[in-house]
Amino acid sequence: MVDKREYANKQVFTTGEVAEICNVSQQTIIRCFDSGKLQGFRVPGSKFRRIPREALVQFMKENDIPLDLLDTGKRKILIVDDDPAITEMLQDVLERDGRFEVKATNTGYEAGILTQSFNPDLILLDYLLPDINGNIVCKTIRENSAFSHMKIIFVSGVVNPDEVEQLIKSGADDFIKKPFDVEKLISRITELLNI
Repeated sequence: MVDKREYANKQVFTTGEVAEICNVSQQTIIRCFDSGKLQGFRVPGSKFRRIPREALVQFMKENDIPLDLLDTGKRKILIVDDDPAITEMLQDVLERDGRFEVKATNTGYEAGILTQSFNPDLILLDYLLPDINGNIVCKTIRENSAFSHMKIIFVSGVVNPDEVEQLIKSGADDFIKKPFDVEKLISRITELLNI
């Protein structure tokens, strides 16, 4: 029996580990590596092959292999806010909670890139970002069916009820006004993610 915890936080894998995770022979993994179907690198001065986590995840998705063994068990949260004090505080609180893996950014553009690569379960999204407004980010995410599982909570100082209504219409699951109670925010996150 393979122990999930063994692979949950690992970033680089041997061909033997990849074979175990994918439930195929090591020879199959070596063939996939040598033919370029599985990306990775050779350890300098040896014949050993290594596969980075991102390449392994991509390979598993392309070949419909369940990602169960790579799952950390933590829910992924992306914080998008241009106020560094807020992103640092939220990141610190959520990581200390222990149930979340957290990434943060301060622009809508970066939010788009991280949504693709990090694939968060939930996004805490500020409305007023330096490059584009959060409602555009929200609409863009909602237009992509691959992201239909993502929950979006707007966290903003916007107080106009019409604007709040527009944010919810753009596809958000909730709106929380700044300044906010951190415990209430975490409680809402756990509700939306069914934790």
